[in-house]
Amino acid sequence: MAHDIEISFQAAIDAGKINGGVICATDAEGHFVYDKAIGERTLLSGENRPQQLDDVLFLASATKLITTIAALQCVDDGLLSLTGDLSSVAPELAAKQVITGFSDDGETPLLEPAKRPITLEMLLSHSSGLCYHFCNPHVARWREKFSSSEHGQPQSVEERFCYPLAFHPGSSWMYGSGLDWAGRIVERVTGGTLGERMQQRIFDPLGINDAQFYPVTREDLRSRLVDLNPDDPDAVGRAVLGGGGDMNKTGRGDFGGHGLFMSGASYIKILRSLLANDGKLLKPATVDEMFQQRLNSEASAGHQAALASPMGIFFRVGVNPEAKMGYGMSGLLTLEDLDGWYGERTLSWGGGMTSAWFIDRKNGLCGIGAVQAKLPMDNEVVGALKQTFRQDVYRKQAAWKEQQQGS
Repeated sequence: MAHDIEISFQAAIDAGKINGGVICATDAEGHFVYDKAIGERTLLSGENRPQQLDDVLFLASATKLITTIAALQCVDDGLLSLTGDLSSVAPELAAKQVITGFSDDGETPLLEPAKRPITLEMLLSHSSGLCYHFCNPHVARWREKFSSSEHGQPQSVEERFCYPLAFHPGSSWMYGSGLDWAGRIVERVTGGTLGERMQQRIFDPLGINDAQFYPVTREDLRSRLVDLNPDDPDAVGRAVLGGGGDMNKTGRGDFGGHGLFMSGASYIKILRSLLANDGKLLKPATVDEMFQQRLNSEASAGHQAALASPMGIFFRVGVNPEAKMGYGMSGLLTLEDLDGWYGERTLSWGGGMTSAWFIDRKNGLCGIGAVQAKLPMDNEVVGALKQTFRQDVYRKQAAWKEQQQGS
């Protein structure tokens, strides 16, 4: 029997592996709708409540898609360009050098000037050379030796991601802080905070009023926060990240790579707007650009190497390793049809260890699935549930179509 969302999630709840889940999927017209809240969440008081579709979730890296939209709106508005040199608006990026290793004694970093400028397109496609410290050993060592981070001292994007580049801009691919920098660039060219800009240009047009960057201070949202519970009294999203959560506690300002909280019921509105290409968020041609391969041949080779690496399971977000894959703006891009589910040029990614989203324009379907995990996290169970979500919504859509044809 094919894996079914309700059966699989309930079995994981009964086994004590997860608390519940929120799944939202729809087609471009909003005719097919699959919304499901499963299980319970625990309040800070310890009381249990049924999971609701409007419960507020920590998006983690699912924030990146929304930051991408905000940045592309600046392109549509003529404030930025995709391929122009960003040094005038982000001189810190222009000053970054490429780390190639350390001296024989292990004390001195070996640095060389970047061969070309960083562009917005590179930031949105992780081909700029900026990478998270846990994705590159040289950057990790540099951070350990030279980063000025102090425990409990909140840091801005510029302070947090002061690392050298891991490779020359446009010459490879690695997951990193490009969207955090893109968020700061949006702030610099618009004059407001990233959260204010998103509310004005993304959330208001779609009727979304439950989004806030960390820390979530609105009382009407705090009462709906899944991550405000006895295991996470600071609501930093520990269960989403598989533990930890210091990235939120030690940040200052809006981090476009991970910092947003929102309900699944609102996030699906954003996915559907892009799926329908309804013009509410971006020019139709700009949306089309999101779903194109954004990596040049050099960067594409680096991306393929990353997909085949030990970390590749995270970068493939459920797609079979043998499938043809590229990278669009803010998500993995399938370059061929996947049997029974994703169509060619489906854009997909997720957040932390627990959520997954996709936009499949070829088959006219989008969705977000958020597993509400228990700590310590059973990664195998959570990964399997995300995959069940990704594939079963296609079966549910097919069954709905059959029913429509028969009625």
